[in-house]
Amino acid sequence: MSREQQDALSRTALGVFRLNGQFLAVSEKLAEPAGLTAAWWQVLGAVLPEPLPVAGIARVMGITRQSVQRVADLLVREGLAAYEPNPAHRRAKLLAPTEAGRAAVRRIDPGHAELAALLMRELGGQEAFDETVRVLERLSAAMDAVNASYQEPPSHG
Repeated sequence: MSREQQDALSRTALGVFRLNGQFLAVSEKLAEPAGLTAAWWQVLGAVLPEPLPVAGIARVMGITRQSVQRVADLLVREGLAAYEPNPAHRRAKLLAPTEAGRAAVRRIDPGHAELAALLMRELGGQEAFDETVRVLERLSAAMDAVNASYQEPPSHG
């Protein structure tokens, strides 16, 4: 690996870490009026389209199953989500939002829409915003591929 490649990797990682912090900070502000935290909103958002097992939520979010389990249990305790039977796996229950959970997420929508509009304007329009999304998705897919190669046992040959 050349010094130039290493520098690019370092700059990419630092940029992503900074972005993560920026997104978490703004997410906390957006979620607060709805009585949620950023983590609660993130887990609820993952199950809005369809109920998922905790392990599935963790995979989609790229975090540990234990982290999701803690948040899921809190959401259930607060009445914002419920565990449902999973026809595919008897022991891995599905997490589904309750109506109260859906209502809480809907209360975030106006601030979310405002943030999207502000970001679009700062990025220079919808086309630039879409390109940013494509680049980030491509980076994520590349990291998935790289991580998969690190999971494989080394070949001795």
